[in-house]
Amino acid sequence: MKLSKYIRPYLLFVLLAPFCMVGEVFMDLLQPKLMSKIVDDGVLASNYGLIIRTGIIMLCTIIFGGICGSASAFFAGCASQGFSRGVRNDLFRRVMGLSFQQTDKFTTGSLVTRITADVTAVQQMVDFLIRGFVRNIIMFIGGIIMMLNLAKSFGMIIAVALPVEAAIVIFIMLRANPLYAIVAGRLDSVNSVMQENVTGARVIKAYVREKHEQQRFEGANMGLTEANLKVQELMALLSPLLMVIMNLSVIAVIYIGGWQVQAKKMEVGEVMAAITYLTYVLHGIMMISMMFQTMARAGASAKRISEVLDTEPVIKDGDKSFASTKKGTVTFRNVTFAYPTSSGEPVLTDIDLDIRAGENIAILGATGSGKSSLVNLIPRFYDPDNGEVLVDGINVREYKLDELRRRVGIVLQKSELFSATVAENIRWGDDDATDEDVIKAASIAQADEFISRMPDGYESIIAEKGASLSGGQKQRMSIARAVLKKPDILIFDDSTSALDLGTEAKLRENLRKELKGTTVITIAQRIASVKNCDRIVVLDRGRIVGCDTHDELLRSCEVYKDIYSSQVKTQGGEV
Repeated sequence: MKLSKYIRPYLLFVLLAPFCMVGEVFMDLLQPKLMSKIVDDGVLASNYGLIIRTGIIMLCTIIFGGICGSASAFFAGCASQGFSRGVRNDLFRRVMGLSFQQTDKFTTGSLVTRITADVTAVQQMVDFLIRGFVRNIIMFIGGIIMMLNLAKSFGMIIAVALPVEAAIVIFIMLRANPLYAIVAGRLDSVNSVMQENVTGARVIKAYVREKHEQQRFEGANMGLTEANLKVQELMALLSPLLMVIMNLSVIAVIYIGGWQVQAKKMEVGEVMAAITYLTYVLHGIMMISMMFQTMARAGASAKRISEVLDTEPVIKDGDKSFASTKKGTVTFRNVTFAYPTSSGEPVLTDIDLDIRAGENIAILGATGSGKSSLVNLIPRFYDPDNGEVLVDGINVREYKLDELRRRVGIVLQKSELFSATVAENIRWGDDDATDEDVIKAASIAQADEFISRMPDGYESIIAEKGASLSGGQKQRMSIARAVLKKPDILIFDDSTSALDLGTEAKLRENLRKELKGTTVITIAQRIASVKNCDRIVVLDRGRIVGCDTHDELLRSCEVYKDIYSSQVKTQGGEV
């Protein structure tokens, strides 16, 4: 994707900024000429009136140039900031639209770097191009013209100095440019390690792995430091070499100008002006080299940004809407699915299953049997490799994603809560819900009791990721959020594992009473949690090996009997 489209809304600012910059530069170019007039016609001739008049003119040009420069900075800032805002918004929107396997491919740390540091690098380039490019080009060309206007003999100095400076800049930039992509990759690694350690802080502390993680971060950080140092070592050579060329050129101007003054062909002030114009010319070369450096860094960043923007979401939006009548049927027809990173090994194979509207169905199986993978196909977190998943008789690929996911409520294994109030977290299920609706959903989820005991009740602030709550409390709040959504299909992905059997029984009784007609799909490890469901689907190595009631499965399904036997108490009691 071409990033130029993000600057188009700000073309007026892009045009105004250089226009104002031209005014500032011309005022700068006038200063040496006016100064030489003061020295030659004022000081040497003791003409104090001329000194005052010329000084006032210089002051006015400085003020006017400052106004133009400020206006240029304002317009350039508006354009570059607007550009970066548009890029960041589209990047975030694209990341939100990518499937799980696509975000895993980029890694979280890399995506954070691209949305922050990479966008900032490109924004700086835009700002520099709008202002710096115009300024330096005009100063460079204007300085040459003004210098030659003073004496043609100064052209020899420029003819010698410019090629040498240009050769130095090209040599260093050719060696530095490839290093910017390496620096960006090393920054990805630092952010990835940091992100993993922040999110996994409890596990790291529990296993006393702080030193190991510090060493891992130190390794990533050292890699970034070394890459940056290589760039800085090259760029550190640039300025001294260019300054040597500039100072030698100034000496040449003084030498040639001195002969011209002795020959009465030039004035002292004109020699001073020539030195100033020469510094403008050679400084312009230095700044243009810095511009190329900024462009090289931004080019690497722009490529990384475009990689995300050009990634087409695997999960594409359909065009069908749900019928107005509430149903909630789910059908799997010959479904086979493998994760992209699993070397082609199917997680689910030849799944055929019909779930009726309003049915309370459970999915049981050993760890890794494909339970979560199966239900993740319903809201299209993934798409099957073969076969089809239908909701209300229509392939889920044909639905608009927003509408499909509004009809499906899912409570995941990991309860995700956000830094907000209790009520705001529950209202994720329905932004327009009243306080009474929120309290009712929490009551159904058996969460109202502990929420009411909080200092501020439903207005209590939840710590980041729900750190201030127990596992069971987080699960019940997540369930309340899903209940408030009032979905046609409600999925519990092993989301009651932290609840005791008594609390879970009350929860399921409330769900049956309050969500009549809602299709409930429950993934569980405990048979006691699901044995009263209408049907229990038994998965084994990605295949359905049983689908019936608890009593029938005990008679007919060996896998289910093995699971049941493993959960029977040693005293001989039932699960």
